[in-house]
Amino acid sequence: MVSAYLRRGMTAGLLAGLLAGLFAFLLGEPILDRAIALEESAQMHAHEGAGHVHGGGGDEETFGRPTQKVGLFFATGLFGVTVGGIFGIVYAFFRERLAADSDFRRSISLAGAIFGGAFLFPFLKYPANPPSVGDPSTIRERTAAYFTLVALSLLSILLAWLAARTLKARGVDVLRRRLTVGSGLVVVVGVLFLSLPAGPSTEGFPSGVLWAFRLSSLGTQLMFWAGLGLLFGVLCELANRRGVTT
Repeated sequence: MVSAYLRRGMTAGLLAGLLAGLFAFLLGEPILDRAIALEESAQMHAHEGAGHVHGGGGDEETFGRPTQKVGLFFATGLFGVTVGGIFGIVYAFFRERLAADSDFRRSISLAGAIFGGAFLFPFLKYPANPPSVGDPSTIRERTAAYFTLVALSLLSILLAWLAARTLKARGVDVLRRRLTVGSGLVVVVGVLFLSLPAGPSTEGFPSGVLWAFRLSSLGTQLMFWAGLGLLFGVLCELANRRGVTT
């Protein structure tokens, strides 16, 4: 039943979200603090250069950094429950259509495919940047380009899977099938990269902090999707052993 997969997806998503939140808290937040300090320093020098007088230390944040750090776990947990529920529904639809021979392997392969389309491919074109990188006036255009790439990347993954199924039905051997689908996917993604606008310039921003921020963002997403695939697969296998109807 779809409801069983939905519940398992939400449970696995919550745990994976909290795990990703812990990773971001331990590794990502210190880097974000450094990026914010650089931004504030740059703004201070800009104001001083313009002859501005500071009376109150700039605009006050709605939520301070300590509150934001605590709220990180709430945000990643809520994200995990939502995405995990959607994952469970998608898994229920694709379960009998996936080539793997167990729920655990099916879960891992589906999570990996979604991770590639929803995050990894877009990350290669538009890697995560600290808040101070990019012209604020172009944020709408950059957001639209990013989500366009996410949608088209997911569509490319789906088309690649359909192509692989078609080739398998026609009796094409595994090696030729993987080479054909893999090369086709590379070409499609390459065309998407060339068609969409370039990302914002990072000139002048310290490369060490920049790449540490990007890698922490990549690690957080990898932690979430790996955790979701593993935990959801384990929950499904446990249900199978108990003889729960799915």
